[in-house]
Amino acid sequence: MTDKRVLTIQDISCLGQCSLTVALPIISACGVETIILPSAVLSTHTGGFTGYTFRDLTEDIPGIMNHWINEKQSFDCIYTGYLGSITQIDYVGDLIENVLNEGAVKIIDPVMGDNGRFYSGFNEEFLKNMAGLCGKGDVVLPNITEASFMTGLPYRAEGHDEEYIMSLLHGIKKLGTKKVILKGISYEKGKIGVAVYDCISDDLKYYFTEKIERNSHGAGDCYAAAFTGAFMQGFDEYEAAKIAADFVVESIKKSVGDENHWYGAKFERALPNLVNMVNK
Repeated sequence: MTDKRVLTIQDISCLGQCSLTVALPIISACGVETIILPSAVLSTHTGGFTGYTFRDLTEDIPGIMNHWINEKQSFDCIYTGYLGSITQIDYVGDLIENVLNEGAVKIIDPVMGDNGRFYSGFNEEFLKNMAGLCGKGDVVLPNITEASFMTGLPYRAEGHDEEYIMSLLHGIKKLGTKKVILKGISYEKGKIGVAVYDCISDDLKYYFTEKIERNSHGAGDCYAAAFTGAFMQGFDEYEAAKIAADFVVESIKKSVGDENHWYGAKFERALPNLVNMVNK
């Protein structure tokens, strides 16, 4: 086990099992100190709830960063999730410049959309700036929608083949990132997986799991957090990607059959297994 410190910047959705409310417990369960920087506070996430409250914390970010600088605090990794504006993307650049240790890992989850569509509030201008941030990343974790947006290639909900996946990976490589974990690949019915691609060596590996037919809000955030925790404990990107995938599948399985828990995955019940996997 290592004593690494991860800084994660994303929103707090008080109810909904996504963003910081999953990043903090999951990365911490991997034995990694987790420092949070909230970009906004919402009463719930926006996926299916109505009338939620929202407080933008963009203006607080520079003051928090400057306090850390004054206190001589620095971190071994920055992991970004949902960012609500171009200004927040710019502030991530400032954090990279000012509060990361030498050789720190930059993990970017370019949360913008799914199922071929932008999430509410995002547009082409935001996309351009997020693609620029991904170019600074050591590891980028897009889904198929986000990869197609950033590369300008058509979105395919199904009918994936290796030629299509490679075109997405090569397009992201052109942004400047070092490694890509492309989520949501399906080459056969009942299976879903990730492509783990090294942009420098051109090495490509896949990992597939069974596909659970349940729409689980926050599953991507659970994946990114578990990947970050495992990666910071010394697992290489492929092993970390496998651990994260197995964790998310178990989390979704724990949620199947509970129609009242439509708003997220019961990741808490899968945490003991994640701890075991990381401590092997």
